[in-house]
Amino acid sequence: MNKFMREAVKEAFKGVEQNHGGPFGAVIVKEGKIISKAHNEVIKQNDPTLHAEINAIKKASKKLQTFDLSGCEIYITCMPCPMCMGAIRWANIKTVYYGATSKDADKIGFRDKEFYEKEFLELKNIDREECLKPFKAWSAKEDKILY
Repeated sequence: MNKFMREAVKEAFKGVEQNHGGPFGAVIVKEGKIISKAHNEVIKQNDPTLHAEINAIKKASKKLQTFDLSGCEIYITCMPCPMCMGAIRWANIKTVYYGATSKDADKIGFRDKEFYEKEFLELKNIDREECLKPFKAWSAKEDKILY
C-alpha cells in the first residue's frame, strides 16, 4: 500500500472512531514529505464544509504560509466531492490520489453520487449590475493579489 494513502486511511479511522464524521481522510504531500493530515470533522464541529480535504488544505496553507499549494499532491480515501474538488483546484494542487469512489460512498449512505447525477440546485441570477460594482473596484485595484 502507498505510504501516504496509508496515512490517509489512518486519519479516516481516527475520524470514525472519535465520531468526528464519515470515513474520510486526507494527506497533503510536497516533495515526498507530509505537510498535513486531516479527517472529516463535519459532526464534531457541526460544519458541513469540514471535509478531510478542506481540513488538510487549511492546515497545509497555514504551515506553508500560502494559499498556493502548487507542487503539492493530495491523497484521499474517497473521490473528492464537488466542494472538495473546487478547493483542491483553488489551492492549485494538480495531482489527486483517491481510494474509494463516489459510488462506494453512496453505498454507505453518503450523497456524493447525487452531485454527479442529479440537478439539485436552482440557480437564479439577480441584481447583477449592483453585484458587478465590487468586481469593477477589484479590477481597478493596483495592489490586488490574484489567486
